[in-house]
Amino acid sequence: MKMKLTVNGHEHDVDVSPWKRLLDVLREDLRLTGTKEGCGEGECGACSVRLDGEVVNSCLVAVGQCSGRSVTTIEGLGAGEVLHAVQRELVRCGGAQCGICTPGIAVCASYVVDNELLKGKDEATARAAVRELLAGNICRCTGYQLIVDAVIAAAREVES
Repeated sequence: MKMKLTVNGHEHDVDVSPWKRLLDVLREDLRLTGTKEGCGEGECGACSVRLDGEVVNSCLVAVGQCSGRSVTTIEGLGAGEVLHAVQRELVRCGGAQCGICTPGIAVCASYVVDNELLKGKDEATARAAVRELLAGNICRCTGYQLIVDAVIAAAREVES
């Protein structure tokens, strides 16, 4: 079935089954391989993308549900060579390890930062909120502390 997808601000014509997973269309058909498959069951968050601004697990979304909607992947978070604040801080704080979970975490964290969900929260409350908001993103390499540090730093950067 032919359909138009808007991914990272660019319109794409794809000819795929509407039941094909969004994850597979992104990786196989559009060659946007930043989005990773972890569990394939919506449990790990590695495949997180933003669909009309909301965070979803792309392994659970049929591409037919995306026609006429906006999809943002890890490749679309920044603007060209300019990284999103979350991407910059994940690098600066050492919040990225093997890289499988990092794109999904960055996409989810961008939602937190872009929607100013930490605005006005004290340090302890903000840290607890980040841990809760990223609970759907599993990282097997870290204790999450550097990831939380990066999200807090990005949120504070955007607030100022």
